[in-house]
Amino acid sequence: MTSALPVALPAAGVRATARIHAVADGRGGTALPVLAGEGPLALRRIRGSGCEAGVMLIGAMSAPLGGDHLTVEATTGPGAHLALASAAATLALPGRGGEPARYDVRLTLEDGASVRWQPEPLVSVRGSDLRVRTRAELGPAARLLLREEQVLGRCGEDPGLLRSRLTVTRAGRPLLDQELTCGPGAPGGWDGPAGLAGHRALGQLLVVDPAFAAAPPAAAVLGEFAVLTPLAGPAVLVTALAPDALRLRELLDEAARAYGPSHQA
Repeated sequence: MTSALPVALPAAGVRATARIHAVADGRGGTALPVLAGEGPLALRRIRGSGCEAGVMLIGAMSAPLGGDHLTVEATTGPGAHLALASAAATLALPGRGGEPARYDVRLTLEDGASVRWQPEPLVSVRGSDLRVRTRAELGPAARLLLREEQVLGRCGEDPGLLRSRLTVTRAGRPLLDQELTCGPGAPGGWDGPAGLAGHRALGQLLVVDPAFAAAPPAAAVLGEFAVLTPLAGPAVLVTALAPDALRLRELLDEAARAYGPSHQA
């Protein structure tokens, strides 16, 4: 009597990538020769500001679920200006098998390019397990405004496990590398007085602007739970905690108006 050998089943989950490539069009604007989405990642061109090309990321289905791996890749050539946003909040949802989900964002800015990456909040739903990785590579004269907003659980709900890492290099040198883990399974103290202190909305605004090399903003307290920190380069980082997503957005919008670079050539 023979027994069947175990068969390796394919990994569950959706694999999808959205690709954007922006180039200067030679007439003072920005063209999009590549604008391609897959699966739950649909892309639409929208009106930008000034010389920017605007792109909206639209979720075509519920994602990311456990086991999914979603990727957004955006590259901007010299002198190109790109504004990226999402149409709605992203909900990290549990999958059937308990596998973690992954969401990667990769931004490449060549010299003289600019990008504004301002998605809607990421909501960590109870039972979910999401790993977010954002990487940005900037040329020496590139400008970046990057906003991240994370909400731990829906109203009255405990969060899932959220692991987030942001890595930024400029002219080939490290500018920022930070990691955050929240929710069940995170290192102890993440929700204590030295961590989130009971807040359920957290976010940050990173601004990289060559103009800061000559006149860097000073470190400042922007509110009871918001601070501005100059980085070792022409960049500043604003981090904020808030009781809800609405208040968090207000804090980061105020910081963007005060410290955000002009993306209009």
